[in-house]
Amino acid sequence: MANAFGDWLKQQRESAGLTQQALADRAVMTRTHIAHIEAGRRVPSEEDAKRLDSVLNTGNVLFSFLPKNHDGPVAEHFETAHRLEKQAVMLREYAPAYVPGLLQTKAYANAVLSLGFPPLRESERDRVVVTRLERARILLDPVTPTYWVLLDEAVIRRAFGGPGVMAAQLTHIADLGDSGRVRVHVMPFGAGGYMLLKGMLTLMWFDDQPPVAYTEGLFTGRVEDSPSLVRRYEDAYHLALGDALPRKESLDLLRETAKEYGHHEG
Repeated sequence: MANAFGDWLKQQRESAGLTQQALADRAVMTRTHIAHIEAGRRVPSEEDAKRLDSVLNTGNVLFSFLPKNHDGPVAEHFETAHRLEKQAVMLREYAPAYVPGLLQTKAYANAVLSLGFPPLRESERDRVVVTRLERARILLDPVTPTYWVLLDEAVIRRAFGGPGVMAAQLTHIADLGDSGRVRVHVMPFGAGGYMLLKGMLTLMWFDDQPPVAYTEGLFTGRVEDSPSLVRRYEDAYHLALGDALPRKESLDLLRETAKEYGHHEG
């Protein structure tokens, strides 16, 4: 579907007498993003498809024929990032407030999702939890993608679901870190302020296309593929990583904190 979509976009662009750069300029996108869509390596967001339809005078054809997500319920703003996540050979995440989805246990995910408003029906929440657990299956491959995660200390101090849930969640992360499958670092409160605190960030690298950055806020998310902007996100991540606790100290802190939660359970 993605290749057919890209081929059709290329045909419409060429029929309109536009280069990739000209179409990108008119649709407020980057040329590289247009090139990836036409090659079938990426699928545009709904907003991108609407802008392309408008520029090419194709009604709502591009929007209507967007490949649909069949992997389970995810937020609309996360759909493109979800597809890219499964293609990535390297992932680096930063979390300022709560555990990233790839690392969440079932109980922790349930606790996070129970806070939504309007509240989800139990059956709908269960479907979303299953999707999050399915996402984590990419970590079953012992090699790809390589995955680093930087957690602000607030992530391990803010209790979702109670002491028992937090103890199990932090132990889960520490076990993945000890196994070598995930590299974990914690940014301690004592480090003070730093640029990444402004929001959640995921950096993704691929075998056959340039890296992208995904940023997320409340009810919003955006995939960025501008090389200069992605580089700025990479620089901010690596600067923060330099101030974080080393790997061993980070894992020790996770286990110590899990024990503290365990003592308060019940």
